[in-house]
Amino acid sequence: MKQTARTRSGRRRGRADGAAPESLRKVNYRQLRNPFPAMAVFSEDQAEDMHQSALYILEDLGMRVLLPEARAIFAQSGARVDGEMVFVGRDIVAAALASAPKSIPCRAGARDRDVVMELGNLVFQAGAGAPHATDLVRGRRPGSASDYIEYLQLTQHFDVFHMISPQVEPQDVPTHLRHYFTTEAQLTWSDKFPFTFARGTPQVMDCFEMIRNYRGVSDDAFRAHPHTYTIINTNSPRTLDIPMAQGLIDFARHGQMSIVTPFTLMGAMAPITVAGAVTLSHAEALLAITLTQLVQPGAPVCYGTFTSNVDMKSGAPAFGTPSHFQASLAAGQMARKIGLPWRSAAGSASNINDVQAANENQMGLWGCLMAGATVVIHAAGWLEGGLSVSYEKLITDAEVLNMIAELCAGAEAGPEDIGYDTAIGEVAPQGHFFAASQTMARYNTQFYEPIVHDYANFGTWSERGARDANTRATDVWQDIVARKAQPGLDRDRLAALQSYTAKRTAEGGAPPES
Repeated sequence: MKQTARTRSGRRRGRADGAAPESLRKVNYRQLRNPFPAMAVFSEDQAEDMHQSALYILEDLGMRVLLPEARAIFAQSGARVDGEMVFVGRDIVAAALASAPKSIPCRAGARDRDVVMELGNLVFQAGAGAPHATDLVRGRRPGSASDYIEYLQLTQHFDVFHMISPQVEPQDVPTHLRHYFTTEAQLTWSDKFPFTFARGTPQVMDCFEMIRNYRGVSDDAFRAHPHTYTIINTNSPRTLDIPMAQGLIDFARHGQMSIVTPFTLMGAMAPITVAGAVTLSHAEALLAITLTQLVQPGAPVCYGTFTSNVDMKSGAPAFGTPSHFQASLAAGQMARKIGLPWRSAAGSASNINDVQAANENQMGLWGCLMAGATVVIHAAGWLEGGLSVSYEKLITDAEVLNMIAELCAGAEAGPEDIGYDTAIGEVAPQGHFFAASQTMARYNTQFYEPIVHDYANFGTWSERGARDANTRATDVWQDIVARKAQPGLDRDRLAALQSYTAKRTAEGGAPPES
């Protein structure tokens, strides 16, 4: 991201024409490695007991699989099928885990935005799947096509968002045409790794064709590496529904990536304990992962979990809680046990972008970081437990993610960094380092430059209007949206993309299937 240079007081240093100069700092927020050692919440013996219990769940209790084609695939592999119940032996699961790739190179629209899904890498994604959008200018509202594009502009602007998320639902676009709109918007407003909803084979095939043709890749090249991904949620407890099972099959057959994510809330759709909820989630994820490998050995798939607790006074989901943190650590232990890249999540149940929202999101984020998550979903902008995305929260959370990205680069301690001759030796006792050689050489590049934080003292801040972080964040997102910046567009491919959308719309589109 090109960051704005600032003085120590926080004011932008403008040129004579009023434009802000480009930062002199050179940072890479596009490919990150997690710098923190993974933590564990359970002992190795306890984690192994949880893994074995999950295998027993699949063998003895089974899972309800609603799609007949999926049940047939399991039966052909040797699994026991009784009506809608599928019982999968541990040998079948072990073979599936052996064939699932441990490293998945994912193709974005620009090669320098490609991401690799593997343990140790760190990939952030903005808050997603919300039916509402909110900001301080227009208030809370049903998600629209305009909101969808604006959210794309915001996430495209910040390099620390590596994948396009499901974003906000554009409810003013008919459901049988919505996938055309979202896919075209992603391809033309962003050059990052795109998302495709698994809402039935006809919609998925439309999206695959649009992405393949716009990217200018052959069928074989499209299948060779993921060019898009989907999120697969199980219906806890122990149910895999029709669109999710079909999505696993469709994406596996075409070499595209599924991120398997049981959504297990302790005390509601899962046992009330961290160990019980993560064990159930682990079992459900293993069954879904196994299905992808039975369809196509080597199909790209990520392990995932979204496990938190409910508020037992109201029954509402809670996020950023100690139990959420512990569940992330436990899921990391399960992911390392099977060796697959994996997805976790931050998020907030707060209704507005306030201190509660910040606390919950950071607590959830640090749980993901300490757990060694590969992909952190809902890392920014998510409110109300997913019922809305906030423009201001996206900006204030992006500030935190940028700081995490800075930590990923580590710190150096060579002779020039210690500065024995250029700093320490130059400054007399009780002196200052403002004019030291080391300081003068690095003052433009040494420190992180904030996008919304204000480091001015109280007097200066008051003179400027005593504006809080939310208000400053409004300025930031409005500035980004006003630019209407798009990555380089190939006019011929754009015309072909729009022609395809018009043709399929005239043919009646493709309604979602369930």
